[in-house]
Amino acid sequence: MSSSAKNPEVFPKTPDILLERDLRIENDTATDEDLLLAYRWMVYSRFTDARIFELYRQGKMKGTVTVSDGNEGLVAPLGLMMDKSIDCVSWTHRGMPGHLVWSDHLGDHVCQFLGNSGSPTKGREGNAHHGDPKNRSFPMISHLGKMSSNVMGGTDSQRRKGHKAIGITFFGDGGSSTGEIHESMNLASVLNLPVIFVVENNNYAYSTPLHEQYAGKLVDRAKGYGMKGIELDVANIEENLKVFQDAIDETRETCRPMLIEMHTLRLLGHAGYDTLDYIDPELTQKWFDEDCLKNLRERLIVKGHGDRIEQEEALLKSFVTETVNAALKLPMCSPEGLIDDVYAKTNLEIDWKPAEETASETVTFAQAINRALEKILAESPESIIMGQDIADYGGPFKVTKGLFQKYGRSRVINTPICESAMVGYATGLAVNGHRPIVEFQFADFATDATTQITLNAGTYHFRSGANAPLVYRFPCGGGLTFGSFHSQDLEALYLHIPGTKFLYPSTPQDAFDGLLAAYEDDNPVIFFEHKNLYNLLKSPITFNPNYRNIWQPALRRQGDYATVVTYGEMTIWANEAIEYLKEEYDLECELWDLRALNPLNLQSIQESVAKTGRLVVITESRRNAGFSAELVSRIVENQFFDLEAPPLRITSKDMPVPFAAELEADYRPNANSILASMIDWLEAE
Repeated sequence: MSSSAKNPEVFPKTPDILLERDLRIENDTATDEDLLLAYRWMVYSRFTDARIFELYRQGKMKGTVTVSDGNEGLVAPLGLMMDKSIDCVSWTHRGMPGHLVWSDHLGDHVCQFLGNSGSPTKGREGNAHHGDPKNRSFPMISHLGKMSSNVMGGTDSQRRKGHKAIGITFFGDGGSSTGEIHESMNLASVLNLPVIFVVENNNYAYSTPLHEQYAGKLVDRAKGYGMKGIELDVANIEENLKVFQDAIDETRETCRPMLIEMHTLRLLGHAGYDTLDYIDPELTQKWFDEDCLKNLRERLIVKGHGDRIEQEEALLKSFVTETVNAALKLPMCSPEGLIDDVYAKTNLEIDWKPAEETASETVTFAQAINRALEKILAESPESIIMGQDIADYGGPFKVTKGLFQKYGRSRVINTPICESAMVGYATGLAVNGHRPIVEFQFADFATDATTQITLNAGTYHFRSGANAPLVYRFPCGGGLTFGSFHSQDLEALYLHIPGTKFLYPSTPQDAFDGLLAAYEDDNPVIFFEHKNLYNLLKSPITFNPNYRNIWQPALRRQGDYATVVTYGEMTIWANEAIEYLKEEYDLECELWDLRALNPLNLQSIQESVAKTGRLVVITESRRNAGFSAELVSRIVENQFFDLEAPPLRITSKDMPVPFAAELEADYRPNANSILASMIDWLEAE
């Protein structure tokens, strides 16, 4: 991912003074050498930001350019004090000192802002939205507060690997108001995760002042989560360094999370286009007078370090200038390979233990999933299962029954109600090498985690090159009179965002096979489990060496009159309708169980349509902008001239899922309504 590693001759050699990237306060107070080291990285960042801001104003840099002016006294020392070999972090868009301390050559970061071919993200991610996931620096997304849970997952993963790691996650005073921050702090406290939550309080969330953001003090929130809270001012860097060191040491030893509220300065606007005209000029001048960087420099000069500082500043300024000039000469990005990197190539092939011939057992759909989960926990040490009420209780549908008792809390994690932070936590675990399985009590509740599912985990590989292998279990569908908030099929909602795969099995054996296939995939996979199938179906299952065939559609019955495509519970009702057509109309329809909704493998279905000349698509999801429309479009655009009749779509109605049994039966397809629709269709020819 590093352009300097690929092309070391492109950029000037990093000065030797920047090879010192570790700071530890050994005594009660910081020494002059400690302060000089911190100042060096602070001013290096300030020079870098100044050149970036200049390029933006010259029109040579696009996007939302942000700078760290006023934050350096916070970010640089913490970056220097962390253990870069084991710790986890996520910097915000005011974290340039951290990026520079943590990884690679300055040229990589400049190219990232330029969005050219030297960009570590290959120009795919905006300006400051990058990191170094291979070295546990998690790239941020614009949805504020979302990265805290990723750092929690990465830190937990490191601890599980035997490293005495901590995590530090940064967010602003504005981001502190988001639900994700509250979920993350609570989850970190409950799970005893050694993470330091750092609030960069610079008085404004873009243009919104503090009194319009929250009441009370941010640091006091720590008490509500049973963690230590520390309030600091960025101007007091000599005292802060010792506090930082003690906080890192304490968190590393106690494994307890902590909150630090740092009062920083808004020396420049929210981004390059922000003129700060909403702030009183006298207040802006006051902040400039309090600039930690300027004042630390003056104090160090008074102590007799003026010549050294001027020499280092000249060297750093020259290095920044030379690097920027070199970066400007690099060509722009090519779109080649973009589409190929949306999904990670899965290389993992787990050597599952084959079952003995006598091991085949007759189980329900829910029990088949339970057996798959148990096999995964037993044979893959990287596996972790998490969700609400999945431990002693065994989940609302008893799918995780017995797993907690056998594998314990470290492998079967009962989480608070925090869907978004739970998925973010799982994503951090996954990026760092674990393979979590996340259970939602109902698929409907996943909407609270939509950002984490789609825009974070789902795009991780495309944005950063890192894999995020995790499985989301979605108990979905109606038929049990659970009402609007427990009965939806949401595949269309999530299929629109690329980067995630989808499986929707319809038999116990497919459920067993599908979970193994989903688990070993190096991409996020949504695994739909129709709740009505949990106890409706019962059949023998065993270990199937060809379990990966679940990614292909299955032919459930032969026919020559029409091709019927469906998945999940609708496979049962479609089969009943087709059987009636055979008996009463002597018409044989071919029934295809799609199984994998993404990636779509439609070749065999297209060949079937070419043979039958007719297409019927049945889904429980709604008609408007539903997945049925996509299936018809994909198939017909290739087989249009083979069709002898218009395609038929049979779906649920475009309304919220009603509660009463009679109303729900009218809302969604069943054997009778499918049959009626097909008879009307064939008689209309």
